[in-house]
Amino acid sequence: MTNNLSVVINSDAQQVWTMLREPAKVAQWHGWEADDQSAEINAIYFSPNVVESADHTSLVVDGGDIFTLKPVAAGTEVSVTRAAVDHNSEWAAWDEDITQGWLTFLHQLRFALERHPHGTRRTFFFAVPGTAGSAIEKLGLADVPAPGEPYSLTLATGEEVAGKVWYRSNHQVGLTVHSYAEHGDGLVIVADQPAIPELRPEGGSLVIVSTYDLGAHQLEAIRDYWDSWRAENYPTSDPLH
Repeated sequence: MTNNLSVVINSDAQQVWTMLREPAKVAQWHGWEADDQSAEINAIYFSPNVVESADHTSLVVDGGDIFTLKPVAAGTEVSVTRAAVDHNSEWAAWDEDITQGWLTFLHQLRFALERHPHGTRRTFFFAVPGTAGSAIEKLGLADVPAPGEPYSLTLATGEEVAGKVWYRSNHQVGLTVHSYAEHGDGLVIVADQPAIPELRPEGGSLVIVSTYDLGAHQLEAIRDYWDSWRAENYPTSDPLH
C-alpha cells in the first residue's frame, strides 16, 4: 500500500471545483468541526496567496501545495502535489503530518461528494499519544478487507459496525459505517502518526468520525463509545470534540 495523494471521485470536475472554492463546502471535508476550522479554511484556501487556474483545474493553496483536477473515465482524478519542504520553517518538522492530512482530507472529499453531496456532517475528533500503541491495532482494524470490500465487526469500543472499507494506506484506515447516518453511511478514519523527535517522540494516532442527520441521542451514544474507549486506553489524552 502506498500513500498516493490522489483519489478518483465519481463526480464531474465542476462539482469538485465547487467543493474546493466555497467555504461552506470545504468545511464538509477539510478537517473536522472545531472552533478554528473556519479560520483555518480561510487561511489555506482563500488567502491572497491562493492561485486559481483560469480553467478551474488547478488550485495552489497557501503554503504552495497544489490541487490538480483531471477528468477521467470514472469521474475526476483529484491529486495534491506537495510543495518543497522549507527546512527553516516552523512547519518543517510537521511535513509528514501535513502529507498524511491531505491523504485523509482527499478521502473525506471523495466521501462527501459521492455519498452526501448536499449533506451537512457532524464530527467527533480526538488524538492520542503513541505510548499505548497504534489505535488501528488496538481498535482491531489492522486486518480489515481491501478497499471496496464489505466488513462487519465489533470495534474494541464495544460498538458493532458494518459497511465497506473506504480506503487503506500505510498508516490509515477509512471505513463507511451504516449506523453513522440516517440515510446512507457515515465515515470513520483512524490514522497512526509518526514519531517526531522532541515534539511527538512516541508517535500517536487520531480518529475522525463523520456522521449525517443523526438525532441527539444517537450522537451521544456514538460519542460515549469512542470517548470511553479513549479514556480507558489513553488516559492522558484529551476528550472528544
